[in-house]
Amino acid sequence: MTQVPTQVPVDDPNAQACTLVGLHLHPIKSCGSVLVQEALLVETGLDLDRAWMVVDGQGLMLTQRQWPRMALVQPTFKGDELVLRAPGMLTLHLRLDTVEGDTRAQVHNDVVKACDMGALCAQWFTDFLGTTARLVRFDPEQQRLADMGWTGGVAAETAFADAFPLLVANAASLADFNARLAARGAGAVTMQRFRPNLVFSGWQSWDEDHVDEILLTTNEGPVRLKLVKPCTRCTIPDVDAVTAATSHEVGDLLTHFRADPRMKGAVTFGANAIVLEGFGRTLRVGQRATASYNF
Repeated sequence: MTQVPTQVPVDDPNAQACTLVGLHLHPIKSCGSVLVQEALLVETGLDLDRAWMVVDGQGLMLTQRQWPRMALVQPTFKGDELVLRAPGMLTLHLRLDTVEGDTRAQVHNDVVKACDMGALCAQWFTDFLGTTARLVRFDPEQQRLADMGWTGGVAAETAFADAFPLLVANAASLADFNARLAARGAGAVTMQRFRPNLVFSGWQSWDEDHVDEILLTTNEGPVRLKLVKPCTRCTIPDVDAVTAATSHEVGDLLTHFRADPRMKGAVTFGANAIVLEGFGRTLRVGQRATASYNF
């Protein structure tokens, strides 16, 4: 993807200062998240985000939509390994530089080249989920593009994420959402329910609906992101990230006040984003940023 030179005017009257307050990696699609202090920005989003995926015997993705227990698979990075833990299971260690045979996998409507992670990983996930499963890794030679109808013609790559390289969330929106849950007598939920990559503070609640671009200052130079599509929500936010218990409280509340006419009435939380500039630069929690709006 060709990087677009920075053009956000510093005197933009609609610009809003903000701060990157959360970085979330999801190494295995639909499994647990890893909160990190810094992350490398690469062509597909954050490095190692949604780089692996659990599939069935035919190579079709498995997610929390049908298998909420996947939320209990907790990854951590240790040196050159991805370490997986889950209740009742021995710890599984995966080398970051090792794969086995070539294969193909289906993520939504896309069938892509992938690398199988071997029989031990397959047995581990099969035993834990109680269904035939394998673990695959996205093939770095594969180019999977986000919908150019939303990216404005920009060829934005992604790995095993649903559709876009990055998901942006607003800390104030979660606070507002939890206040509404409390008013209904329900407990607060964490941002992990919504599985973002980047969380910002400094905006009013639901400002992300109108943010156009975000310009971050890093040690290596600027990073420019463009929010291109509201993130429509399925049933995964109704899965407790700690216990894997399911309920309807989150989805019911979203339906009550977050039906988005831009998405034909689908409920939304957060926004999908693409990278216009900044590949190879490191994002860090606490970095200052400026958001421009598309009012």
